Amino acid sequence: MKKILITGACGQIGSELTLSMREKYGSENVVASDIADPSDKISQTGPFEYIDCTDGNRLMNVVKKYQINTLCNLVTLLSAESEANPQKAWRVNMNSLYNVLEVAREKECDVFAASSPACFGPDTPKTAPQDTLQRPTSIYGVIKVAGELLCDYYWRKYGIDIRGVRFSGVISHETIPEGGITDYAVEMFYEVLKNKKYTCFLKKGTYLPFMYITDAIKAVIDLMEADPKKLKHRNAFNVAAVSFAPEELAAEIQKYIPEFAMDYDIDPVCQQIADSVPGKLDDSAAREEWGWRHEHDLASMTRIMLERISKKLNISIDLK
Repeated sequence: MKKILITGACGQIGSELTLSMREKYGSENVVASDIADPSDKISQTGPFEYIDCTDGNRLMNVVKKYQINTLCNLVTLLSAESEANPQKAWRVNMNSLYNVLEVAREKECDVFAASSPACFGPDTPKTAPQDTLQRPTSIYGVIKVAGELLCDYYWRKYGIDIRGVRFSGVISHETIPEGGITDYAVEMFYEVLKNKKYTCFLKKGTYLPFMYITDAIKAVIDLMEADPKKLKHRNAFNVAAVSFAPEELAAEIQKYIPEFAMDYDIDPVCQQIADSVPGKLDDSAAREEWGWRHEHDLASMTRIMLERISKKLNISIDLK
């Protein structure tokens, strides 16, 4: 039986992954953890523990307490926030992963480790292959490359079953992301419903890969349940759904809210990071090795986000 600990469970992906895994594996078998206070949905549906994953002893004690055999590590400072404080980014992102791997080594746990297309760089092909040049220019990307290599090392050296994906920009109505270059997409949905306008911090024509939250959750669960004999890579799989630029998302929204207007006020740090990330991902390895398939495109994702956020904000909108 799986006994799962999700670190970073109060974040954008973790908050919804926790609920999905509890529904699938049983509430008592999925322990959520974070340094932040949990939502009612998380705290009232299963066990929760406060864990700072830079504290390896605390992490080990919780793993022992619940007899955990699977660790899902989602602890991260996102790209823009990391660039503002590189030292903190290394301490939080890298040291947390190291502690997760060390606990997994000692307690023989399986591991899911999240990575990002930020692991690539400006010299990577604009449609990034699964295996390609990785020379990122952001500290967030540097840490992701180091993390991918460290996970591969623990698999080869210690035989730990470590699996992971490079998450595209994840779009969700439940939790607003903070500190990432793809945050504009979620922000746009809220601002269009509140104010009918939005000022984008990335320039027109900036293509980045995205996916809807249910596809992200599906990727985690499907990969963790995949037949290990079929996995050639195991770690850091490209998973793709849709790529778009800000003006393309705005145009899709304008199909429902024609009066929506968008202008630009470019954040040079975010733009530099975005320019270093490939606009698309070749996810053929994930599709061939464990049957990855996304379900949502730009049109379906836009409609869902407008519907869910309008209900959340109690704003009437005609989506016919």
